[in-house]
Amino acid sequence: MTKFRKLVAIEPVSLIPSAEAELQTLAEEVVMYGDIPSSDEEIARRVGDADAVLLSYTSRLERPAMEQCPNLKYVGMCCSLYSPESANVDIRYAATRGIAVTGIRDYGDEGVVEYVVSELVRLLHGFGEEPWEGTPREITGLKVGVVGLGKSGGMIADAMSFFGAEISYFARSEKEWAKAKGYRYTPLKEVLAGSDVVFCCLNKNTVLLHEEEFAAMGGHKVLFNTGLSPAWDEAPMLRWLESEPSNRLYCDTLGALGGAHLVGHAQVRTVNVSTGRTIQAFDRLSEKVLNNIKEFLKN
Repeated sequence: MTKFRKLVAIEPVSLIPSAEAELQTLAEEVVMYGDIPSSDEEIARRVGDADAVLLSYTSRLERPAMEQCPNLKYVGMCCSLYSPESANVDIRYAATRGIAVTGIRDYGDEGVVEYVVSELVRLLHGFGEEPWEGTPREITGLKVGVVGLGKSGGMIADAMSFFGAEISYFARSEKEWAKAKGYRYTPLKEVLAGSDVVFCCLNKNTVLLHEEEFAAMGGHKVLFNTGLSPAWDEAPMLRWLESEPSNRLYCDTLGALGGAHLVGHAQVRTVNVSTGRTIQAFDRLSEKVLNNIKEFLKN
C-alpha cells in the first residue's frame, strides 16, 4: 500500500491514541493541530503542500482554502457525511479538482439513544420535576412518532418499542424492516398529530416542521431533535411551544436547538453536550476514519 507524502489534521479530530499511532504509518509526514483554525487563510496555511487532510465537524473546508492547496488529493471527514448539502466540505468543488472526500456514519448513535431514553423516563416519572401527565407513567402504551427513519431513528424506534410504545414514522419511503416490526408508515402530519412524543432524526440542514406541521401536531406533546441542526422554522416552533404549558422541547446540543438564546426557555431542555461523543463512539470513529484512508491508498 502506498503512503501519503504529507497528511495534515487541520483541527482536533478525536482519534484514539492507537489510531493516531497507526496514522503515522500511512504518511511520510503527519501534522496534527490541536486548535480550530479561524479562517480560510489559516486553513490554507495549515494544509500548505499536503496531499491529504483530516478535519472534524467544527471547521469548514471551502473552495477559497482548497484553491490555495494545489497538491491536495484526499479529504477525510472525521465526522458524519450524509450529503454534499449537509457536509462541512465543499464536495462539489473538490470533485472538479479530482479531490476525493470521504466521511463516516453511524458511530455515535448508541449514546443518542441512551440520552433520549434517559430524558423521556425522567419526564414521564417526574424525576427532577413534576411528572408530565401529573402522575408517574411508563413508556408502555405511549404513542411515539419518528421523523426520519435512518440508523439513529431506527434505533430510537426499536428502543421505544422495546419499552412498549406504539411506533409510527415518516420517511422518504416505507421501510420493509420497519413494516415487519409493526411500525406504521404514515404522512408527516398524521405522525405529528397522532403521537405523544415525536423524535426528529434528520440530516443536518433538513427542515420539515413549518407552520402547518406545528398546527397539526397540537398541544400536550414532547418534541425531541437528535439532528445536528434544527428540524423546524423557529418562529412557529416557539408559538407551538408556548401554546400549551405541557409542551416540551428536548435537544442535546445548541446546534440542534438553534442557539443559546433558547436555553433559558422554561419549556426547553438541553444538556448542551453532544451525547453521541462517548468512548465507544471514538473507537468506532477512529476505525472508520482509518479504513477510509486505507481504502483510498489501496485504490
